[in-house]
Amino acid sequence: MKAISVSPRAKTLNDLLKKARRGTIILESADGQQFALMSVDDWEGFDVGSDRDFAREVVRTRQYKKLMKSLAARRDSGKAGKIPRGIPIANVKKQLGLD
Repeated sequence: MKAISVSPRAKTLNDLLKKARRGTIILESADGQQFALMSVDDWEGFDVGSDRDFAREVVRTRQYKKLMKSLAARRDSGKAGKIPRGIPIANVKKQLGLD
């Protein structure tokens, strides 16, 4: 990721940054590609590198203590790994008159 300083004279861009302070906005280019513009003050990211050897990348990621601590806290809080319960297939079939 690269940080670019915005000149105070860039009125249009500064107007967009002001809107992004209130919430994430999506910018769409003329060709339809979309970009998110948001504040990163409270954002936390983890750079695990771009090594072509995935096994080495996994080892490096596991050594990233801050990431592992964050994942463990998320797991322990119950936010990860829970699949929401759905409607039993028998009920769906009954509702559709397929039983």
